Amino acid sequence: MKILMVCLGNICRSPLAEGIMKTKLPEGFFVDSVGTISMHEGEHPDKRAIKTAANHNIDISRQKSRPITKKDLETFDKIYCMDIDVYEDVVSKAENEEQRQKISLFLEPLGDHKNAEVPDPYWGDMKDFEDVFQLLDRGCDAIKNQILSQTK
Repeated sequence: MKILMVCLGNICRSPLAEGIMKTKLPEGFFVDSVGTISMHEGEHPDKRAIKTAANHNIDISRQKSRPITKKDLETFDKIYCMDIDVYEDVVSKAENEEQRQKISLFLEPLGDHKNAEVPDPYWGDMKDFEDVFQLLDRGCDAIKNQILSQTK
């Protein structure tokens, strides 16, 4: 199964979500992340995101930002968006209902966070990055449980 995490610039939330999810899933899963804009294409994650992940023994320092492509919508089985604007942008790129069905908000599997958004820590400080990490960690647990229960 192929899982894609999506945020705006692919330097804060989605790289963290990719790194966290990779630590939670068994072999045989592929996890990647992208942004809806190309402004940071080729850049590594934000230094604060790298440091926050490292504080939890997760190395995201070699990831590089890239924008979402039409091929991603074909290739990936599940596409998780960090906020409603990102979700709407990704859905607008879908070419058919099958692709639209793959796309959801990242926090939906938590149940009590339906339609809630993962805040963008970019304009914040290290505490904001840690808060986002904890939210992403809980979301990744819920996604993992959902996916593993569906693949049995």
